[in-house]
Amino acid sequence: MSDLSSFDLSAQTNLSQVDFSQDDLSQDDVLQPDAIEGIDDGQTYAATNVVDMPAEPDIDALLDIAAEASVTWVREQAQLDEVIKALEVCGRVALDTEFIKRDTYYPRLALVQLNTGDHIYLLDAPQLQLAELWQVLTEVDVAIWHACGEDLGIFYLLSGCPPLTNIFDTQIALSYLTGQLQMGYQQALDDQLDMQIDKEQSQSDWLQRPLSDEQEQYAIDDVRFLPALYLNLEYELKRQGLYDYVWADCQLYAHELYKVQHVADEAMYLTMADYRYNSEQMAILKAVATWREALARSTNQPRTFVIKKQAVREIITEKPTSMRALAHKTTMHRSMLRLYGEELLKVIKDAKNLAPAEHPECLLPPYRSKNKVLSKAVQQAVDEQAKELGVPANVLMRKKWLSQLYEVIAFDKDLVELPEGLKGWRNEWVMQTLIPVIEQHKTELQQGMGINV
Repeated sequence: MSDLSSFDLSAQTNLSQVDFSQDDLSQDDVLQPDAIEGIDDGQTYAATNVVDMPAEPDIDALLDIAAEASVTWVREQAQLDEVIKALEVCGRVALDTEFIKRDTYYPRLALVQLNTGDHIYLLDAPQLQLAELWQVLTEVDVAIWHACGEDLGIFYLLSGCPPLTNIFDTQIALSYLTGQLQMGYQQALDDQLDMQIDKEQSQSDWLQRPLSDEQEQYAIDDVRFLPALYLNLEYELKRQGLYDYVWADCQLYAHELYKVQHVADEAMYLTMADYRYNSEQMAILKAVATWREALARSTNQPRTFVIKKQAVREIITEKPTSMRALAHKTTMHRSMLRLYGEELLKVIKDAKNLAPAEHPECLLPPYRSKNKVLSKAVQQAVDEQAKELGVPANVLMRKKWLSQLYEVIAFDKDLVELPEGLKGWRNEWVMQTLIPVIEQHKTELQQGMGINV
């Protein structure tokens, strides 16, 4: 369970704002409805039909069911058959994982927790072959997670499955009801179910066996109350006519996480790129980032163990040509300097020797202006649409999407280059209302992006 968020990898400028580091991915903006097969690009979502409205949930009864759910440890391969059979008929399942990745490139899966409604399974992952589990999880009607970013990252890494299309992330759902993009599980249960749980074991050693009583209770609680939370959110979202929006956004998040897991080494430099870098600096950044990624993977250590981002930035600006310069002008760790310094210097030299035509493109500058007329007009349009739909403005329009939209309009790009997050159910409003508002202030926009007009 993680507060990982959303990523849009459809363009270089998108990548430049995404951090793929293993320890600080953050939820911000993806959720792109028409990127998933099966979602109608032109669909306008209406309030959920009253026929589809579930009965208002009895929270006390749901919590009683959760408290009575039996718990089974699954430590042997033969026991997994019972889990597979339960998943094939349960319809909905709540999931979480526990893993360790503090000192490795690849996360080490320690535990998979499943709640089928009346039964909780704790799967001792290092002892099991889970290929059949991964497959059956793609086939359940609804897979319920809270903040599923890192969990799905592991799922995609280990399963080889295509993007999931059955995800319901309660953190995304809560953002629609509260405007809080990264509400933690503990707060979610407290706010929605008046249920308090302990989260102190989150950073403990999940590979140790046996787990402590506190760890086991923590692992159970992470899925015990998820079905109740889902049913409570489902009712409220459908009552407000928001469930379809949330469902679409959850599938898009799952799709983007899949793309994040499959980013090529050669594209990793965009996670650290800066619009102020010239083309030679971009070439050095691309070479160093690609080298760092390959080394981290081959030695199974975090990227930051190879070179921290600060040291990469120092290399870009200082362009060291000797071991002495690398040691005195960057904060690269001395042990890594001794092991790989000469190799890194060659990477830098080769990048500097590239012909200008071989340099990566520089990033376009963001919009900046002391004139607030455009910003106020856009904010008014966003606020009005958010009020009409009954969704928070920061869920309807993310800052990154707006920056990408500005770029499309300022540089007269084809509208097919709109960020995916502004397609699908948001697209009609963007095309008919938001773009015309921005076009009225296009001169201000272009001046704010350094374009001579």
